[in-house]
Amino acid sequence: MRLKNTSKSKARFALFLAFMLFSGVISAYAGTSTAGKSDNIASRVCSLISEGDFDSAGSVLDGYDTDSANLSGLKSIVSQYQQMQAKRHKDHHKVYLSQIEKFDKLRESASDDDFDKFDKAFAIIVKAIEYATDDEKGQLLDDKLVKTLVKKTEEKGQRLAENGDWRNAYSKCYFWLNELYPENSGYRDMSDALMDKNSIELSLQDAHGETSLQRHADIKPRMLLLAVKKLDFDYADLVDYPAMIEAALGRCRALGEVLKHSKKELSYSVEARDLRRWKGGLNAAESSLRMSAGLITREVFLKVFKDVLALNKITLKLPEEVLTAHFSEASLLALDPYTGIIWPKKQKEFHKSVMREFTGIGIRLSGAGKSLKIVSLLPNSPAYSSGLDAGDVILAIDGELTGDMTVTDAVSRISGPKGSKVTLTVRHITTDQTEDITIVRDKIVVSPIGSWQRAEEGKWQAMIDPENGIGYIKIDSFVKTTIPSMQKMLNGMESQGLNGLIIDLRFNRGGLLSSAVEMVDMFVKAGPILKSVPRWGLPSYKIAHSKGTHPDYPLVVLINGASASASEIVSGALQDPIYKRAAIVGSRSYGKGSVQEIVPFRGDKTQLKYTTAYYHLPSNKRVKNRYLVKRAGDKDWGITPDVNVTLKSGEITKLIEMQSVNRVLSKTDRNGKTTTVKRYSLKEMIAADPQLATGLFVIKAKMIEAGQKLKP
Repeated sequence: MRLKNTSKSKARFALFLAFMLFSGVISAYAGTSTAGKSDNIASRVCSLISEGDFDSAGSVLDGYDTDSANLSGLKSIVSQYQQMQAKRHKDHHKVYLSQIEKFDKLRESASDDDFDKFDKAFAIIVKAIEYATDDEKGQLLDDKLVKTLVKKTEEKGQRLAENGDWRNAYSKCYFWLNELYPENSGYRDMSDALMDKNSIELSLQDAHGETSLQRHADIKPRMLLLAVKKLDFDYADLVDYPAMIEAALGRCRALGEVLKHSKKELSYSVEARDLRRWKGGLNAAESSLRMSAGLITREVFLKVFKDVLALNKITLKLPEEVLTAHFSEASLLALDPYTGIIWPKKQKEFHKSVMREFTGIGIRLSGAGKSLKIVSLLPNSPAYSSGLDAGDVILAIDGELTGDMTVTDAVSRISGPKGSKVTLTVRHITTDQTEDITIVRDKIVVSPIGSWQRAEEGKWQAMIDPENGIGYIKIDSFVKTTIPSMQKMLNGMESQGLNGLIIDLRFNRGGLLSSAVEMVDMFVKAGPILKSVPRWGLPSYKIAHSKGTHPDYPLVVLINGASASASEIVSGALQDPIYKRAAIVGSRSYGKGSVQEIVPFRGDKTQLKYTTAYYHLPSNKRVKNRYLVKRAGDKDWGITPDVNVTLKSGEITKLIEMQSVNRVLSKTDRNGKTTTVKRYSLKEMIAADPQLATGLFVIKAKMIEAGQKLKP
């Protein structure tokens, strides 16, 4: 009996112990499950934010308790984004209403033939449409006065064009019609024709101390022959000779019309009889080509070129250099906008734009208003240690007054061989005193790297959120100094505890392919970066290497419609599904999608820049070319951002102005006078830049997803 009771006691104790252990396990499991559920929610929300779906992210968070730091931080991010967007929508509607109010005030006077008022009315209408909802846009375009303005503007544009005023026909008429109706092919074609004739007219005028013939110096017909021979074998597609001939003969026809109808003082004059013979010869050439049953080959194209040169000798009698330039430019442009000959007189500017190197003194100029003003000094330049300062007005260059000089003309005069001298007469902003300053020119290398604000000593403040270790790098172009400059700035930020990086490629039109590949290689450990597919031969590949790869901190890349070429390679490769290394924020990129090569013509100081291949991203997706896509009637070109944030024109203008101010480098201690350079604060910059603000929201979400604890 006692034994039995003992057994029961032991049994009860064992049951109690089992219950306690089971309860503990359940409790422990429940705790793990709660933490795991929180992590799963956070991961899902972070993914939604990285895809730009802030509303869904908010809905997910609304269904759960956000006591955890991660969920609380994510809820704050979503809330701030929604507040920003609500404010933007409100501000946009205010702009729309203000434009409608302005337009209503013009109603009584805008229906007459005062085209200054027409110009003002169209500016108001276009801006109103930009900020309008779809319904508001439709109502505005159906407005009776708007339709009247459109009809009268069409009629005025046609009259101006017929009278040889192509500049005003475009700028005061067809520019606005294109803005209102961007899908109207008739307006678009007319605009192209007007701009073409205006460009021809400018090329036939003497300007800025240079004659038309000097501008076309050293251009030879054989340069086009060499170019076409190269393209026949190495161009990315089969060369479309029919399109090239059509474009070239169209330019030649426009050339005759400009010579006949231009009201400007041109460098060349042609008799009416010779103009008729010129037009007749072009008609005969076109008719002969239409009747020809054979293929239009390179030989046919070159024969047409030879015949046009011969026709010119007995009709227009233009310098061969001028006609060769126009025929070549039009025919090569028919292939794509990136293929063309870089003529001898353009070599210096082309080198400067590609390499961001030149010989001069190191200043940025502005011609706003009636004065030539120094906007900023360049670091480590002769100007920085010369006595010049940002804000100084240049009154004369080597004794020649600058009153009628354009910025381009002034830059040409200030630039010069290394070691030579230039004397600037300047009026200082700090003292209002005038001084002659002689500076020795030197090689200037413009840095392609910057950040959100320049410190007084010239260095960049690269940490945009120091407390959370978020850095920001703005890349203006991809040149040979881009990667070394980027490495230097990155190393500095990483030594300060970099936890996340925003790379700004907005307004970056590209540059060197090698530089873009090296940048991707900095953030990808191994694998394909780029595949270039030529017309002939095997594809070529660019591969990432593990050596030199930076830590795997979260990345965000900012792009917009002016991000092209190398910028699309970097953003596309880092976004690619194979790596998902970066989230892309902003608006659709430009859509270049092709690789160019530059080859020199031996002994001619001329180069051919042409498209050699189309490139594919790591997952083998081709970046679509905007011009090919447009021809197919689609808009799916370039790189599509993960998070779409499209800025209005007013936002873009404000953004560029603030970035320019924060980039200014000056020396403010001239002549014992010290002034404070205007700078915008980080808070002001973010408030004015919704794309950057959204980039910060996204990178913070990615940092939370990576397990980092953020400070508010």
